[in-house]
Amino acid sequence: MGIVIETSIWEPSSSVFIFIFFSSFLLLSLFPFYLSKHAPTTKSSAFSDHPFSSSSPRFQLYFLLLYFLASVLEGLWSVYGEFELVYYGISKEDTVTFMLIGFGAALFVGSLLGLVSDLIGRKKTCLVFFILHLIVGILKMVAPSPSFWVANLCLSLATSIFSFSFETWAVVEHDKVDSKLGHRQDILNETFWLMTFFESASLIGSQVIGNWMVGGNLEKGIGSPSIAATLLAILGITCMSRHYDGTTKIMTFKDYRMSFSVYILGDRRIWLLACAQACLHFSIAVFWILWAPTLVADGREVFLGLIYPCLLGARMLGSTVFPWLINASLRTEDCLTCAFVVQALLLSIIAYDYEEIGVLVTQFSLYHACIGLILPLLARLRTMYVPNELRGGMISLSLAPANAAILFILMQRGYYRTIENSTMIVFAAVGLFMAAGCMYVLKRCGKQPYQNWHKL
Repeated sequence: MGIVIETSIWEPSSSVFIFIFFSSFLLLSLFPFYLSKHAPTTKSSAFSDHPFSSSSPRFQLYFLLLYFLASVLEGLWSVYGEFELVYYGISKEDTVTFMLIGFGAALFVGSLLGLVSDLIGRKKTCLVFFILHLIVGILKMVAPSPSFWVANLCLSLATSIFSFSFETWAVVEHDKVDSKLGHRQDILNETFWLMTFFESASLIGSQVIGNWMVGGNLEKGIGSPSIAATLLAILGITCMSRHYDGTTKIMTFKDYRMSFSVYILGDRRIWLLACAQACLHFSIAVFWILWAPTLVADGREVFLGLIYPCLLGARMLGSTVFPWLINASLRTEDCLTCAFVVQALLLSIIAYDYEEIGVLVTQFSLYHACIGLILPLLARLRTMYVPNELRGGMISLSLAPANAAILFILMQRGYYRTIENSTMIVFAAVGLFMAAGCMYVLKRCGKQPYQNWHKL
């Protein structure tokens, strides 16, 4: 008589998604009431009457829709990324090489794209982002066995551009009018947390689109997301070109080099901000590399497709906390210090303490809620300290140490097997503790007045 062992695949309860949705809705719906009771003035006067001025709601909607579209493109390729590699015969060893090439391109080429963006124009760089995705989409559609190495390079460069181009473009466009009206920081704060909120929502949407297009037949429908990506890229190029403005004043290379040396490389407060940003980028990359292996350790069966939107929903919820903290007159550095410490403690527990799946998912969600809060806070600090004309170069160069560290640990883990997954998570936790220390020191350094370098 045989023994039947029943197995079950763990998945989050539907109540988790309901909680995230209603919590986000509650925070957003109650915030105007809180603002009317505690804020000295309203933001209505911040909007100009110009039909397409950078301070108008119309521009903000236009920008957020483009950012939403770009975020969907970023997430669409990762829905069946690993399965697609296996389907086309990419071995496990080649997958490691695949990742190394991607992070290597981000390190050696992507780190310089921010400098190029500042010199040629931010909106042009955003346009290049959509063109790169279009190239990948067409390549996968027309080639029966697409060159994943070429696609990987294009997507890595596109991701590097995504990390700085849209933010710098939005800040520069807002600053054309908002700085004159005196409401610059209020409008930018709103844009920053909405960017994080929209990005998280669009990543969930990309999963829905990818699953819908592939359908139940993975083998026949594996190339379907390429069609969606191509159409979305064409839509993005059309929208960017239609409202393209080539009259933006750009510095010469000589002036840019001198300004960058003085205002970025010569200011230790910028170094502290860049270090914190690099540590966060490193921890996020380590998390997305190891989150699935951590959950399925020891043969545990998990429905990863439902956990992924749960994590992104937690990030959305974290972003909705941002306006409450800012309008509570809390120091940005203090909020960041606390958020980084919480993240570091969570990763420290995950690294060395064996947990049940439900507890792990809870910790993962809290980690991503902190990300949803940290991203707009860091963007706010960049607005305080970094000149708009140098913002793209500062962001891209600050990510270079993180990409170098990721390359190192991938080589040690993937090729030499000298470190374990838990050690990689510990490195990420140590980096977050360093980020918290940077924010503490930055607070003691004080704030650099914006008007000192507004006109370079």
